[in-house]
Amino acid sequence: MTDSDTETISVAEISDGPGGEGVEEPGTTVDLPVVDILTGRGFVTGKSGSGKSNTASVIIENLLSANFPVLIVDTDGEYYGLKQEFELLHAGADEECDIQVSPEHAERLATLALEQNVPIILDVSGYLDDAASDELVTEVAKHLFAKEKKLKKPFLMLIEECHEYIPEKGGMDEAGKMLIKIGKRGRKHGLGVVGISQRPADVKKDFITQCDWLVWHRLTWRNDTKVVGRILGSEYADAIEDMGNGEGFLVTDWSESIRRVQFHKKQTFDAGATPGLDDFERPDLKSVDGDLVSDLKEISDEKARQESRIADLRQEIDKKDAKIRQLERELEEARDLSRMADQFAQAMFQKAEAPYRGGDGRNLNRPTEKQAALGEYNEATDGDVANAAADAAAEGGDGTENAGDTPPRRPLEAPSGPPWPTHGLLSESDEAEVDGAGDAGAAAAPADDESWMAAAEMGDFEPAELHPAPGAESRRDVVDRMTAIVNALGDVHHGMLAHYRERGISDPLAAHVAAGETGDQHLAYGRNRSLRRAGFIRHAGRGKYEYALPDLVSDEYADLLGDDELRETVAAIEASFVEEEADGE
Repeated sequence: MTDSDTETISVAEISDGPGGEGVEEPGTTVDLPVVDILTGRGFVTGKSGSGKSNTASVIIENLLSANFPVLIVDTDGEYYGLKQEFELLHAGADEECDIQVSPEHAERLATLALEQNVPIILDVSGYLDDAASDELVTEVAKHLFAKEKKLKKPFLMLIEECHEYIPEKGGMDEAGKMLIKIGKRGRKHGLGVVGISQRPADVKKDFITQCDWLVWHRLTWRNDTKVVGRILGSEYADAIEDMGNGEGFLVTDWSESIRRVQFHKKQTFDAGATPGLDDFERPDLKSVDGDLVSDLKEISDEKARQESRIADLRQEIDKKDAKIRQLERELEEARDLSRMADQFAQAMFQKAEAPYRGGDGRNLNRPTEKQAALGEYNEATDGDVANAAADAAAEGGDGTENAGDTPPRRPLEAPSGPPWPTHGLLSESDEAEVDGAGDAGAAAAPADDESWMAAAEMGDFEPAELHPAPGAESRRDVVDRMTAIVNALGDVHHGMLAHYRERGISDPLAAHVAAGETGDQHLAYGRNRSLRRAGFIRHAGRGKYEYALPDLVSDEYADLLGDDELRETVAAIEASFVEEEADGE
C-alpha cells in the first residue's frame, strides 16, 4: 500500500445535535480518504443556502492543495472563485472564461485534465442553447472515460445540478446516459463522479443508492425528506429539517456509520453567495499558463475559419438558388410564349384561308378527334357494303351492273366538338338528335337541306357541294381556331383567363393567385402577357386588364353576328377553359 492510498483530507468536524450515532465526540476532525473520493461515487444534497456548494468547494480545495486535479461541470458559474488560490483552466462560453469552447474542444480538454494534470472548470452557465452545453458535457465525459480506460489514474468529475442530467422522471439524454455509465463502470478505471443537487427527489434513485459516500444538508420539502427517510431512516428525516448552515449527515461506506458533521468554510472567493448591499469586489484570480490553452485556441481558430467558410458557401448557394428560380421563371415564360407563337401562327394561317376571308377553305376540312373516330366507323361500314355487293354478284351473275347501279357508301363528314354552336342551324328534331347522341360521336345534318344527304347515299357527293346554313362553317372555324389557341396555353393561363371572365377587370397578380399560383410578380406578368398577345384580354389602364374575348370574336365577323349568335360562339370557346357548373347550380 502506497502513501497515496492512505492519504486523507480534513473537511469537517463532528457536530453536536440530534442524529448521528455519537461514536465520536463533538469537535472531532472528520477526514475523508482521497482515493475513495477520487474514484468513488458521491452525492451532496441540500436546499438552497444550506451549504452544499460550500461542502463541494471545501473538498475540491483540499484535493487541489494536494495536487489532485478535478473537472467541475459548473451550471451556475459559482466556482471561478477557486482561481483566487489555484491555477485552473476556466473554459466556457463567456468572455470572462480563459477560453471559449465547444464540443470540438472536448478531446483536448480531457487530455489537459488527465495527461497534463490541469484542473478544469467547465462552465456551461453561459450557453444559451441547452443542447450545445449538453453536447459539450457529453463529449468531455466520453473522452475522459475513454482515456481513463488506458491511464487508470484517480480523477474526480463533479456535476452541479445533476438532476438536470440524471432525472428521476422522464428520459435521459446522451449526457445523462454517459454520467450513469461513469457511475457504474468508472471506478474500475479510476474515474470518480460526484453529483450535487438541491432536489434529491428529482435525482435518479439508482444513482443515489449506488453512491459510496453521501452528504445530506438541510431539506424541508416533504418529497425530499421522504427520500431521507427511505435511505437513512425516519429519525434522520425529522432531524434534517433543523440542520444549520453547513451541517449535514455524512454517510460513507468506509466508516459504516452516519455522522452529523459541520463542514469547514471554503477558503476561496464564494462566487455563489447571495449578493448583498455591499459593493461586489471580484478577487484577483490566478491566470492560467498561456501554453496550456494554445492548442485550444488553435481549435477555436480552425472552427471559426470553418464556420466562416460555411457561411460563405451558404451565401453562394443562396445566390445560386435565387438565380435558378429566376431562370426557371424565365424558362416557363419562354415556353408559354413559344407555345403561343406556334398556335397563334397556325391559327392566323387558318384565318387567312377561311372562306369568309376569301380563302379556299383548305384548312377547314382537317378532322377533329370525333371526326376521325367517325371515319374509322365509316371505313368499317364500307367493308360491309363491299361484302354485300360481292354476295349479290355471286347470286345474280358477275355483278358488274349491280356494282355500277349501287355505288358504295361514302363516309359522311359531320361537325363535332369542341362545341361549336348548332342552335339556329338545325331543326328542332335534328338538334334533339345531336343532343341525344352526346359523346357517342353521332352526327346530325341540317333538316332544310335534304339534297346533300341523298347525294351522299348515291355516291356522287363532293365536299365542294356541301352548303351549310349561312355562317355555320365560318363560325365553326373561328371556334376551332380560338379553342386551339386556348388549348395551347397551360392550366395557369386557363385559370387566369377564367378569373378575368368572372371579374371583367382585374390585375395580373390577382389573376395569377386566383389560378392557384404564388404571388410571384415576374411570373404573373409574364403569363398575363401571353393572354394579352393572344387578344383574350386588353389593357384597361393603371395596371388593370379587362376580358376581351367577346370583342375579339365580334371583330372576327366584322360585327355582323347577332347578339345570340355572338353569345353562343363565345360560350363555345369559353368551354375550353371554364369548368362546367354542377347540375342545379
